[in-house]
Amino acid sequence: MTITPAILAQLPLTDIDAVIFYKLDEITTDLICCDVAIAGRVWTFHEESKGWNDLTAHLSALPGFRADWYEAVVKPPFEATKTVAFDRR
Repeated sequence: MTITPAILAQLPLTDIDAVIFYKLDEITTDLICCDVAIAGRVWTFHEESKGWNDLTAHLSALPGFRADWYEAVVKPPFEATKTVAFDRR
């Protein structure tokens, strides 16, 4: 999936309920993913998607967004991890 401005427009900051980053062990590499909960729907993205940096920049504008999410999710390597970066609930 390409993360376009049209996709970001469907994720208004005022409507986002939660943002969770997690890492999947893919044997030789890890894949960082992000779930965005909004209006009862969960949008799933991953770091290999075109526009990933635009998504993380957009989400970082949420009040109280956990700025250290990346460091929290990448360690330890090759283990599944989960980090709640934002939770309005």
